[in-house]
Amino acid sequence: MLKLLHLEMRKYKIGGFIRGAIIANAILLGFFLLISFDFTKAGGFAFQDYQEVFSVIDSLVRGTFIVFAAVLLSRFVIGEFKNQVITVLFMYPINRKKMMMAKILIVVIFTFLAIVTANLFINISFYLLDTKFHFVPESLTTSLVIKNSIKMLMNALAASSMCLIPLYVGMKKYSIQMTIVTSLPIVAMVTSSSGGVTFNDIIAVPLTLAFIGAFIAYLTIRNVEKIDITC
Repeated sequence: MLKLLHLEMRKYKIGGFIRGAIIANAILLGFFLLISFDFTKAGGFAFQDYQEVFSVIDSLVRGTFIVFAAVLLSRFVIGEFKNQVITVLFMYPINRKKMMMAKILIVVIFTFLAIVTANLFINISFYLLDTKFHFVPESLTTSLVIKNSIKMLMNALAASSMCLIPLYVGMKKYSIQMTIVTSLPIVAMVTSSSGGVTFNDIIAVPLTLAFIGAFIAYLTIRNVEKIDITC
C-alpha cells in the first residue's frame, strides 16, 4: 500500500498541490489580517476573544480545504474514469480495490494535514502580530490553546472524511464540475452560524457527514470491480 501511495503521489506531482495549499494559507492569512487591521484602525477590536479567533480561522480553513479535496478527487479519481485512463491502470497486476483505496487515502491524509498545518500557521502568525497590534482585548491562555487544539484536530479528522461526499456525485456521471460544486453545500453547512454557534458545533452534524463520507468511500472501493470502465 505504501508503494502505491508513493507511486500515485509521484504520478500526480503532489508537490504542486502542496504549493497550492501554501498559497491558500497565505491568502487566508492575508484576508484574516486585512479584516483585523480594518477594525483596529476604526478604534475597536477585531474579535471579542481568542475563542472567536480560533473558531473563525478553523471555519475558513476547513471550508477552503474541503473544496480543495474535491479538486483532488477530481484529479485523482473522477478525471481518470472520465478520460478512461483508469482502463490502462486496471490492466496492471494490481488489485483494483487497493488502487482505489490508495487514491482516496491520499486525499484524506492530504486534507487532514493541510487543515492542521493551515490552522497552526494562521493561528501562530495571528498571535505574533496580535502581541504588537492588539487585535483581541484579552490574553491567550494555555487552557484555551489546549482545548482548541483538541477541537481543531477533531474537526480536521471529520472534515477529511466528509470531503469524500462529492465522490458519490462525481462517480455517477464522471463529472469533474459536479464533484467540485457538490463540495460547496457541505462547506456552507459546516461553516454557517447562527447566534455565534456554527452547525459544526452541533456534534451530530460533523459526525453524520463524516460517516456519510466514509461510507461513500467504502462503497466506491467495494464496487470498483463492477464499474463499467468503457462508459
